[in-house]
Amino acid sequence: MTRQGKAEAALLATTFIWGGTFAVVKLAMDDVSPILLIAIRFVVAALIVLAFGYRKIFPLPGSVIQKGTILGLFLFLGFLTQNIGLTITTASKSAFITGMMVLFVPMLQFVIERRAPKIGNIVGVLLVTAGLWFLTSPEGSSFNIGDALTLVCAVLFAIYIVYLDVVSKETSTERLLFLQLGSMAVFSLVALALFETPRFNVNTSSVVSMIYLTLLATLLTTLVQTRFQKETTPTRAVVIFSVEPVIASGVAYLLLGEILGALGLLGGALIIAGVLLSELSDSIPLLNRSVDGTLDAPEDRPGTRSTI
Repeated sequence: MTRQGKAEAALLATTFIWGGTFAVVKLAMDDVSPILLIAIRFVVAALIVLAFGYRKIFPLPGSVIQKGTILGLFLFLGFLTQNIGLTITTASKSAFITGMMVLFVPMLQFVIERRAPKIGNIVGVLLVTAGLWFLTSPEGSSFNIGDALTLVCAVLFAIYIVYLDVVSKETSTERLLFLQLGSMAVFSLVALALFETPRFNVNTSSVVSMIYLTLLATLLTTLVQTRFQKETTPTRAVVIFSVEPVIASGVAYLLLGEILGALGLLGGALIIAGVLLSELSDSIPLLNRSVDGTLDAPEDRPGTRSTI
């Protein structure tokens, strides 16, 4: 397997962890207030990285601090707008609109990095978008402020994915991981002090949920994404991440008894088809061409780049 293939397999593995967070967070929210939940996740994760990677993190150049903090800010604002939006709009509409980042990433990749996505990736994106519609069945009232905030969330997450592709090539994984988690921790603590009365009922369910969300869904997934996303393109990465709602639906069925239905199964199939098409496009000359007409040469592929 090529280095790019291994990296994309690692990114796919993270989606299984992310897919479980929807049900776990829903259960945890019975015992932990929303902002406190986010704060605990990132404070503990940042302290763990600091404790085990201190020598690889410091000293921190000023430019690296700035870029890592910007990444953390995009993540924090994405979480914030998504959570606030979810209190106003429906869960199905929120899931679909958040998934629309799969459309924004190719455009931002071209604007920020001047790299045109390949035809196969674009076709995959379109299949994934259709799949998201069927999977989430986003019915509800007309477009409202909650939908607008969720759309902002999708744009913020898309910017994060593309900007991470740029920044991750300029510094070490340990430094960037700590700066993202640390800045998220600071932003969350400030928001907690300003906007929420903390609530944490300590019991087996809440403790197990926090361990899962902190060690796996925060520390491990951020580490994997920071380390491996630079080995592929932002567009291919976001198509891989789109498998998350399919996994989330399966976990919700097992843990919460939520039924997917026929349209949901169709949506899941379309998402998987879009991912497979995007992944296999390298071996199909027509699909391996960029939308600007150029053919992707082996030496230009992310998996063949040297890392910094």
